Amino acid sequence: MKNASTAQPPSSHHSPADLEPAGLDTLYAIETPEGIDLTAQVAGPVPRILAYSVDLFYRTLILIALGIALAFAGNTGIGIWLLGSFLLEWFYPVIFEVFRGGQTPGKRAFGLTVVNDNLTPVGWGASIMRNLLRFADFLPFGYCAGILSMTLSRHFQRLGDYAAGTIVIYRAQTTKATALPDVTPAPPPRGLTLEDQQAIVSLTERAGVLSKARQQELADLLQPVTGKNGEAGLRQLYAIGHWLLGARQSRDNRDADRQVDSGQTGQARTKARTEARAE
Repeated sequence: MKNASTAQPPSSHHSPADLEPAGLDTLYAIETPEGIDLTAQVAGPVPRILAYSVDLFYRTLILIALGIALAFAGNTGIGIWLLGSFLLEWFYPVIFEVFRGGQTPGKRAFGLTVVNDNLTPVGWGASIMRNLLRFADFLPFGYCAGILSMTLSRHFQRLGDYAAGTIVIYRAQTTKATALPDVTPAPPPRGLTLEDQQAIVSLTERAGVLSKARQQELADLLQPVTGKNGEAGLRQLYAIGHWLLGARQSRDNRDADRQVDSGQTGQARTKARTEARAE
């Protein structure tokens, strides 16, 4: 009697992700010569146009104020106003991009920044190049060439960006570290799995963000680790989390040790001064 064998479908060289239609990806990734991966999110045409509108508004206000101040200077005032208009149009963005971390006031308002295509800060050469070539992006009128270039570009680069080797990205927001619960660290029990360790560390680091009810709910899930319920179990998890994060004494003890050390140092300095005077 022969064994029945089921026919296996032919193997495919494409993964499920390859079979899905490619979407619009705004993630920009590079690898440094040291083998470090850097990523950033590039900014599309809409936020860049809005940022340009804010800068245009500021430049217009400056030119209006300058025109009012030079209204009685005659032809000399007109010449100074035209010179100021030229400098504002072409070097206003350059000064801000070089000295303000790649951000004009408009870009700062929308969290954008100009960087080189290797994600290093933009310099004088690249900034001057990308801004002087804005005349090409304005062609034939109303920034048509620039908008078309950004729309068709993978990384939303206009013609000036291509020439200068720059991109516009969203600036990463810095978040302040949240304070950890003030408990005395305690060593974890033996046999604590890696998953449980990660869960305890995450709970400890997010103590200032999660609600008390959510913290208690997560602590109840880890009750087999602590063997305690309620507030006692939660504080035990915090103590283990402190230990896993490298702490070996509570905040109060650390402050007390610092005070003792500073007191001992002060006494040593006083004794040294006294001996020096005696000699």
